[in-house]
Amino acid sequence: MTGRFAPSPSGRMHLGNVFSALLAWLSVRSQGGEMVLRIEDLDPDRCRPAYAETLKDDLRWLGLDWDREQTPQSRRTAAYAGAFDRLSALGLVYPCYCTRDQLHSASAPHAADGRLIYPGTCRQLTDAQRAEKTKAPAWRLRVPDREYGFRDGLQGPVSQNLTRDCGDFIIRRADGVYAYQLAVVVDDAAGGVTQVVRGMDLLDSTPRQLYLYDLLGLEPPEFYHVPLLTAPDGRRLSKRDRDLDLGVLRQTHTPQQLLGRLAWLAGLLDRPEPASAAELAAVFDWNRIKHTPQVKC
Repeated sequence: MTGRFAPSPSGRMHLGNVFSALLAWLSVRSQGGEMVLRIEDLDPDRCRPAYAETLKDDLRWLGLDWDREQTPQSRRTAAYAGAFDRLSALGLVYPCYCTRDQLHSASAPHAADGRLIYPGTCRQLTDAQRAEKTKAPAWRLRVPDREYGFRDGLQGPVSQNLTRDCGDFIIRRADGVYAYQLAVVVDDAAGGVTQVVRGMDLLDSTPRQLYLYDLLGLEPPEFYHVPLLTAPDGRRLSKRDRDLDLGVLRQTHTPQQLLGRLAWLAGLLDRPEPASAAELAAVFDWNRIKHTPQVKC
């Protein structure tokens, strides 16, 4: 099997990022698989090469190695463009001129958890109506009125009706940057990834990605969505807030202390005692990992 860790170089990793990286690494190493590192630097406004080097240094410090490194997303534009063209040829891609204010207006449909459901405003625009638009469009993918379901390795059965629960979604932004949903599918397929371990915040996006796998004729990996770590007061960890980031934690903890605590939070250890990555790999078992949405640090 082939697993991966795909961090975004938009700041220093916090403890929640390390939690996902550790579980992905342990799953691979416990099965004698191959670990791939991919730098997801799609967004030029937020990502920096210096952050990417810091990410790698932090992973090495923790003892979380990798077998090969995939080409960073910033150098994969041609691959995404090829997938975009294939989807366009199917007649499923259209330009969207909606503004942020329009999308987030009080009348816009939202899911029970507050997520925006795109209502298809620009789906039926005529060529003449599009010619009248002056702003650069984003590009959306039409979705079918059907269920996309899968069995998550940790969360169990997951199902979503793409029309009702999501709506047509963006695959290329107005500034020309390809969206995460498209890029991650193209990259995981190209990298031979057979298992994806990531945070619960990405569970909702998986049916959209499965739809893309179908359209592009690609084999999807198996998915494991792990709990999100929150701060002691319940807040979600954020790079922006520097909550429990490794710049601070490396000054006060050893790698073994951090890994042991994370393994305890995950349910792998009975108490938060120091442990190396190799020691944890020897006792790793998905059946012991917590599947609750969140875990407090």
